[in-house]
Amino acid sequence: MMFSRLLAAALVSISLLRPALAADAVFPPGVRIGLAPLVGLSKAKTFTGFETEDQSVKVLLTELPAGAYGEVKNAFTANPGGTGAVKPESIETSAGTAYYTVENGRDGTTPVRRYSMILPGTGFSGYVAVQVPEAASKIYTDDAVRQMFASAVVRKDVPVDEQLSLMPFKVTDFSGFKTTRMLGPGALILADGDEEKGFEAAPFVVIGLIAGVAPEAGDRGRVAQQAATTIPGVREARITMSEPIRIDGMPAYETRVEATSGKDNTPVTVVQWLRFGGPSTLRIIGSAPRDQWSAAFPRFRAVRDGIQPKG
Repeated sequence: MMFSRLLAAALVSISLLRPALAADAVFPPGVRIGLAPLVGLSKAKTFTGFETEDQSVKVLLTELPAGAYGEVKNAFTANPGGTGAVKPESIETSAGTAYYTVENGRDGTTPVRRYSMILPGTGFSGYVAVQVPEAASKIYTDDAVRQMFASAVVRKDVPVDEQLSLMPFKVTDFSGFKTTRMLGPGALILADGDEEKGFEAAPFVVIGLIAGVAPEAGDRGRVAQQAATTIPGVREARITMSEPIRIDGMPAYETRVEATSGKDNTPVTVVQWLRFGGPSTLRIIGSAPRDQWSAAFPRFRAVRDGIQPKG
């Protein structure tokens, strides 16, 4: 009788820790990877993922470049025994074969168990990192974390409304751009091109904020030109115009650049608008192949004029 009670209690404990089926996977806002979190885990307050109420157990979910998964897979195939004390393991998920590692470490002075998993996505690699302090390791065991990893799923796109809800601004005119993708906290891209082949071959717009105090009027031109030299993905850049304007009644600066971009060295024309005012500066970058610039520029301007602050 005692054995039956102990067995029943054990089965209840296991069922509580076991993640739900893949159909019950939860996607943190803004990312294309989700999983069924273990009991006691809820949406994290300061990062993308899940955590316990005391914030001691953390599950981070994020996206890496598409090639990252292939690199890990090739390394696993070439050296399945791993290096040192860290041995990679494989696990099947609905997205395909995933690879993960387990190792011990410290978070300050606290001993922790760290788990890292990578899995394939469409145009990206999904990544999950878990940290469990020693005090919670009897509940969040290796087997429990592995079962949670097995529940991982990916989705092709994050719904546009979900992406926009995370932005510190509102976009009211998409100007016909067919793809909307978050680039990170507070940054958004609207594009015509294919993400897997590269956005540079077609017009696209990147919208984001530059934190910090807005420069004085006399410094805005210098700040705008410095910002234009840091536009990612452009090479052999040459500023062709930079002048003050007003956008929606606010002081702004428009800077144009001729450059090459992408793996095919596509000649592009790029426009950057900085709209000053408030605690942050709005930055809008529009890029188009040079032979598509005339048609693309009015679309860029329509997106620009349809951006409004929230609140």
